[in-house]
Amino acid sequence: MYLMVGGTGMVGLGGEICRLLRSSGRQTRALVRPSSDARRTENLRKIGVQLIQGDLRDRQSLKRACLGVRCVISTASMLVSRQPGDTVESVDGDGHKVLIDVAKASGVESFLYTSVSGRIDRDFPFRNAKRDVEGHLKASGLSYTILRPTFYMEVWLSQMGGFDYPNARATIYGEGRNRISWLSFYDVARFALMCVDSASAKNATFEVGGPDALSPIEVVKIFEELSGRRFDLEFVSAETLAAQESSGKDSWTRSIAGLRRCYADGDLIEMGALAEQFPVAWTSVRDYAHRVLRSAE
Repeated sequence: MYLMVGGTGMVGLGGEICRLLRSSGRQTRALVRPSSDARRTENLRKIGVQLIQGDLRDRQSLKRACLGVRCVISTASMLVSRQPGDTVESVDGDGHKVLIDVAKASGVESFLYTSVSGRIDRDFPFRNAKRDVEGHLKASGLSYTILRPTFYMEVWLSQMGGFDYPNARATIYGEGRNRISWLSFYDVARFALMCVDSASAKNATFEVGGPDALSPIEVVKIFEELSGRRFDLEFVSAETLAAQESSGKDSWTRSIAGLRRCYADGDLIEMGALAEQFPVAWTSVRDYAHRVLRSAE
């Protein structure tokens, strides 16, 4: 039995991993909140995922969820799916540490955890929580795989991230000239499936990027070419982003600003060796742009 934590998240990574697990015939259970999106929960049920109610902030529910589980996979985060009472510390930090402890005590064999790129390395709550959980997992005695993905196209090149391609408008953080190895969550899901039962992924940490290292300005040019529309750009300076982070009223606000500063820094990930070891048909920015622009028509 595989336990997915984060299967109804807004980004879609956890749900896609569930779909791939079920397509490969693996028994899959998903931890869902009573307040989880009903459509996403129903989609999991329809593909044969066993649903169990619980919460990363509720140790007893995690004990129930881990019964009979051999592998836990967690993609959960409150950053884009926050609900009342959620904080970066209680969900992305302490909640995951408790999950790791419960998994170990329950006899779980392995744990796959999605963190963030090692080059997302400024001092802000979300990044700090991710690194704390990585350390806790490594010290737990569980067999682990840690994925460190860079910026997801489905988030940062979408209206959610300020990239409003249906209306040919985009917010650019920083000068927009530093390159990012843009990544699709669909590729991360396929990569995760390769890792869950792979001996070569045991006790390993992988930096994961896509096939393209493009600046945000270069990304805009691709969208302009394919859509035939000129984009209106709004630039948010590095100084403004720093001020937003330092003045943030809570850990969520500071984390969003911190991630935007890291976007402005760029995140170039060399994928040559990893792509050979785990052959995934990695999605290019152009492929992504074709897909979303067609869907927006």
